[in-house]
Amino acid sequence: MDISKLVNKQKEFFETGKTKDINFRIESLNKLYRAIKKYEGKIGEALKKDLNKSEFESYMTEIGMALSDLSFIKKRVKRWAKDKRVLSPLSQFHSRSFIRKEPYGVVLIMSPWNYPFLLCIEPLIGAIAAGNCAILKVAEDSPHTSQVITEMISETFPEEYIAVVNGDKEVATELLNQKLDYIFFTGGPTVGKIVMEKAAKNLIPVTLELGGKSPCIVEESADLKVAAKRIVFGKYLNSGQTCVAPDYLLLQNSVKEEFEEYIKEYITLFYTNDPLRNEDYTNIINERHFNRLVNLIKGEKIIHGGDIDRETLKIEPTVLDKITLDSPIMQEEIFGPILPIISFDSIEEVKDIILKKEKPLALYLFTKNKKVEKDILRNISFGSGCINDTIIQLATSRMPFGGVGNSGMGAYHGKYSFDTFTHEKSIVKKYNWIDLPIRYMPYNDFKMKLLKIFLK
Repeated sequence: MDISKLVNKQKEFFETGKTKDINFRIESLNKLYRAIKKYEGKIGEALKKDLNKSEFESYMTEIGMALSDLSFIKKRVKRWAKDKRVLSPLSQFHSRSFIRKEPYGVVLIMSPWNYPFLLCIEPLIGAIAAGNCAILKVAEDSPHTSQVITEMISETFPEEYIAVVNGDKEVATELLNQKLDYIFFTGGPTVGKIVMEKAAKNLIPVTLELGGKSPCIVEESADLKVAAKRIVFGKYLNSGQTCVAPDYLLLQNSVKEEFEEYIKEYITLFYTNDPLRNEDYTNIINERHFNRLVNLIKGEKIIHGGDIDRETLKIEPTVLDKITLDSPIMQEEIFGPILPIISFDSIEEVKDIILKKEKPLALYLFTKNKKVEKDILRNISFGSGCINDTIIQLATSRMPFGGVGNSGMGAYHGKYSFDTFTHEKSIVKKYNWIDLPIRYMPYNDFKMKLLKIFLK
């Protein structure tokens, strides 16, 4: 595929103004909705081939979430797209001020392999709603899902409007070298820096949805059984290959032994005594990531799990104890089914540990202590999170999802997706029947007095 030709083709289509028509946008969202429903079975089959995701998990975490966000946005986009009236200052009498919502133009959406359908389609929904053309760079490491997305999009939309590009790093680099109007990237901080560097050369605005080491805190007042159940769910969903999964557990010493037993109990309850033979348990995406994760386990104190199957690329839900900040597993985002435990005595220790690291994408706190809750929320910066649960903060179209600092910039979901792909153009319409002379030369003391009244 000739990338530059595709970009120019989309720019020409955008310049026709068709994508700015609100009825065109709504119909495009309806087309996408119908396409997802039509391809639902194929999407599920592809996710099973790429990641061994069960039908239930595929719908819960990918297909269903995309459809839900689509339904939410298409019902509201007409209202969001309207001009917004704002008050004009007295100094601009007589005028009308308003903000016009306009699309950027041709946007590039680069999606990852861990949720290869959802994290490609959900940003696309926002791009369509805002009136843009879009190029989707699908994930190389989830080829079956990428192929289904390609088929679905090419059948539904002309490539001058929405196109899918498959390929390796060279293709991604060629895309990033184009003079695009916006880039939306989901992935890791290392590649995110490259994307931002490339975008800077052409002064292209970006949204970066990255990751990092998201802490999970269990304080002694927490409901330990509920906490264990919800942490096991959030940590081992998709075999830990979730950007907002609890990366490491900060566990108060006073409840440590009891809580560890609950963790083991719920892992067995959810995944059986033989997770490696569990057909609904997700595998690791490829051999490279599998080997990386296996090396992180080596030499550590395993209190649950630890077994692996190289043939199926599965690693048991694993819990590590006696972990320190200097342990190898604490030097990188895990992105796998391994939960390291770090013990603490006081909340001050917890804050010190987290604040020494980059700002995390997510933070989870299990507590009944209002003082502890207030302290953590006030003093620690993170992208999003939960009190007494994990990962569910992203399962809503009514709140923004995004990182901060090293974990990303910008946000999306619901109206925040529309806002991300929309430029707000400020307009002042000045009327001609009166023209206050105060701003015009020559200046004098009287004009200065009036100026101070207007601008105080």
